Amino acid sequence: NFLQFSSSLALRFNMERGVRGLFCSWLIMWTREGEREGEKAEDRKQKENTAYAKKMVLRLAGFMGVGGAVAIVYIFGESLTLFPFLSDPPVIQQLRRTYKYFKDYRQMIIEPTSPKLLPDPLKEPYYQPPYTLVLELTDVLLHPEWSLATGWRFKKRPGIDYLFQQVAPLYEIVVFTAETGMTAYPLIDSIDPQGFVMYRLFRDATRYVEGHHIKDVSCLNRDSSKVIVVDCKREAFSLQPFNGLALKKWDGNSEDRTLYDLANFLKTIAMSGVDDVRSVLENYALEEDPIEAFKRRQAQLAQEEEQRLSELSQQKKQGLSIGSIASRFWRSKQQ
Repeated sequence: NFLQFSSSLALRFNMERGVRGLFCSWLIMWTREGEREGEKAEDRKQKENTAYAKKMVLRLAGFMGVGGAVAIVYIFGESLTLFPFLSDPPVIQQLRRTYKYFKDYRQMIIEPTSPKLLPDPLKEPYYQPPYTLVLELTDVLLHPEWSLATGWRFKKRPGIDYLFQQVAPLYEIVVFTAETGMTAYPLIDSIDPQGFVMYRLFRDATRYVEGHHIKDVSCLNRDSSKVIVVDCKREAFSLQPFNGLALKKWDGNSEDRTLYDLANFLKTIAMSGVDDVRSVLENYALEEDPIEAFKRRQAQLAQEEEQRLSELSQQKKQGLSIGSIASRFWRSKQQ
């Protein structure tokens, strides 16, 4: 009996233990399921809040955009009240005036300020140089440098004074830069105290095309066959590529001699009386460094000329020697 009682007690204990295990497992599963449902509800609420915030932001942006557009039309439409749109309804008047304002503003940025950027050439008895030299300021005559201690500073390129002095009698010097007038004007004063630069043109005189400020030679009011544009960017004279000379960008090296060589190049063109400078500049259009190419060609020409003179001298000596032999033979024959 004792054994039966013990076995039944053990069986009952195991059954209770199993039931307790099942109950604990179910309780854990139910708790986890509740946690998942809570997380889902929280995520759903967060998404709803985010969607609501986005909707409100879009509505606010829409109201601000509409309000801004109305304000722009009102402000800029009123600024052009003198234009002949009075026959249109008031709203159409405002829209057309606003459109014209922004169209004119865009045109002002893209197009040069005038179809004639320079005044007419000087007439006699005043002296007008036969050629026009257009120079960029940045990285051709000056090099911008920045430091934490001094901020922006501009370094003067060696040979500027020599260049101006050598070409001033032959060229009408124009500084035409992509910088603004506020920046460039005092810089030109600092590098040209003697007043060799006859005219100054700035960014507002350029033609803005595909992100580049282009110098349109046709707007200079000068004969294009007598105009030379010197820049470090080929895009600057891309409308008239054979009017330009693309120098290497100056990096601030104090030993640079480019402007001295440029002065010799320009003097050679002017002293030769070239009718159309484009016929000369075309030969240097594909050169990476046209000034070095000019120096090489000048050296080659000098070598060829020296060789020609040497051959001519030898021919003269040979002629003299043959003549002396003939004269001696003739004298001996007479004797």
